[in-house]
Amino acid sequence: MSTYTDHITPAEPTQLSPENGPWSMYLHWPFCPYRCHFCPFIAYAGRDPLMSRYHYALMRELERYAREQERGQIETIFIGGGTPSTWPDELLLDMAGTLEGLFKKSPKLEMSIEVNPGTVRLEQLPLWRSAGINRMSIGVQSLNEGVLQQLNRHQSTQQVVDLLEAARHHFDNISVDLIIGLPGVTDDQWRSLISGIGQWPIQHVSVYFLTVHEGTALAYRVQSKDIFLPADDAVVDLYLWTVATLAEQGFEQYEISNFARPGFRSRHNSAYWKRTPYRGFGVGAWSFDGSYRFANVRTIEEYLQRMERDQDVIETREQLSSEQIWLETVMLALRQRAGIAHTVLFKWVYGERMTQLASLLEQLMAAGHVNKNVDHYQLTPSGLAMANEIVIRLVEGSKEISL
Repeated sequence: MSTYTDHITPAEPTQLSPENGPWSMYLHWPFCPYRCHFCPFIAYAGRDPLMSRYHYALMRELERYAREQERGQIETIFIGGGTPSTWPDELLLDMAGTLEGLFKKSPKLEMSIEVNPGTVRLEQLPLWRSAGINRMSIGVQSLNEGVLQQLNRHQSTQQVVDLLEAARHHFDNISVDLIIGLPGVTDDQWRSLISGIGQWPIQHVSVYFLTVHEGTALAYRVQSKDIFLPADDAVVDLYLWTVATLAEQGFEQYEISNFARPGFRSRHNSAYWKRTPYRGFGVGAWSFDGSYRFANVRTIEEYLQRMERDQDVIETREQLSSEQIWLETVMLALRQRAGIAHTVLFKWVYGERMTQLASLLEQLMAAGHVNKNVDHYQLTPSGLAMANEIVIRLVEGSKEISL
């Protein structure tokens, strides 16, 4: 009998790139026409007058980095937010020209832009393509307009349809984001959405579990019992059905939340999961160089002031310990269907802790949450649905790890 992992090519342990090796770039555009109640990101509604000033500060940060660092070619660029589809056309073209003049780019560069239906003018699409953007990530989330409006997200199903139809004429790499577990979306409505998605002109789907982040409007509404979340078991069952249905439509799952047609996996997100170097630019952007993780200041006012005074905008720096590296490696590898090599999982585990870890893995395999092949452990669909809990159980004895 064919098993879940028979046709999955295991990922080898990642070697971090040297300073002059390939890397990824993230550009943060923090402006939004409105703020969704579930959004935990650094985003500003009603601050459009700052757009031009922010753009030039961001360009200054890129120029300073290029002047101070000697790096290899960029493999992926992701323009995120916020709502990057609100980036004024002339400024976005200026950004593309700045990148072209400052950095070496891979001939196979993946350059993505994150957009929301209802915020895109269709004439922007050829402009983005001419600027080198070759991948669109569309935040659909749901087709239940009433639920979205209740969460302060303003888009219609017709806007989604119109954007997809127009985008397919300019892009051959289109992804959509969906959120499973939104309060008010019925199981039948979700099943109808997923059942029809194979007919959309897309190559990639991201299905994220709804997360209630502290400090968001959604968190307040849940705490005040203005909104009630669906039961976890029901969401997990719907997720397992979603995985199977997307597979039937040609979308291979390669990570907990990500599904792609052959050849269309997100190379940018994969770089994060493989712990390869990336550099973030803009307010609140995070970076990783292989040894250190660091982040820019988190308020737009401070970011602008520091850049205009030619001051450092990095406010957080952390050197990762061997234990942190191991924990991250386990967590990120198990999120992916390829899983984690036996040698990596047990790399720094000795004595009693090794016995405990092996016993736990046997329990997880018996429960159907983990599969084992010749040299890798991989989570099954049910294991991926509870990946966070599994990872916590696997690493909870990390203080006993010999480093």
